[in-house]
Amino acid sequence: MTRLTNKVALVTGASSGIGRATAKLFAKEGAKVVVGARRESELQTLVKEIEADGGVAVALAGDVRSEAYAKALVDLAVAKFGQLDVAFNNAGTLGEGGASTDVSEEGWNQTLAINLTGPFLGAKHQIAQMLKNGGGSVIFTSTFVGYSFAFPGTAAYAASKAGLIGLTQALASEFGPQGVRVNAVLPGAVDTEMYRDKNDTEETRTFITNLHALKRVATPEELARSVLYLASDDSAFVTGTASLVDGGVSITRT
Repeated sequence: MTRLTNKVALVTGASSGIGRATAKLFAKEGAKVVVGARRESELQTLVKEIEADGGVAVALAGDVRSEAYAKALVDLAVAKFGQLDVAFNNAGTLGEGGASTDVSEEGWNQTLAINLTGPFLGAKHQIAQMLKNGGGSVIFTSTFVGYSFAFPGTAAYAASKAGLIGLTQALASEFGPQGVRVNAVLPGAVDTEMYRDKNDTEETRTFITNLHALKRVATPEELARSVLYLASDDSAFVTGTASLVDGGVSITRT
């Protein structure tokens, strides 16, 4: 039996990178999957690929900053599949970078809206539904940045992603008695579109790679397997954690 048989899972930021890989893995492991992101065409391509592999998926495009969208994703899961068991709040942005003294108020607010408020709004509606069917698993994508160390020029990103860890702990303590587990996964560098856009020279890619103990960056599929663990009953006694999946970047000094 696969690990998510008879489960219904929701994934945001599913059009590329970690979200896309996780949605495909969830489906392969037996879940019926609701996928969300801003890009409609990429979502529809993903649904076709999941269906071609024998899985079941539906898509709804929208903006995670919208509470109406957060509710609509949950409503779609219930309308199509009758319940919601797993939610992976993965959508995020690097946001406005550069010297913190130059970061605009708008840039700061937008970064927190996407990286912190959006996941909160998602979890608000996801957990409300999970409580109706006896519990579930909520997972956030945080990062090592702002947790084990940070880079200059990343104030909004670091603050928003660190905020997710506090949110994780608060929700885990609040809803644990009712069977809802809440955890955050903290990736190191992952070979995604966002990573390649940010690190677009051989010099920067080499620098980032060498920060990791494993001296390489992760594939999205490697992160997906860690998310699968937190989504499945394999982690039935795991909640409130900030789970580093960072290739040793947090402990490397060479």
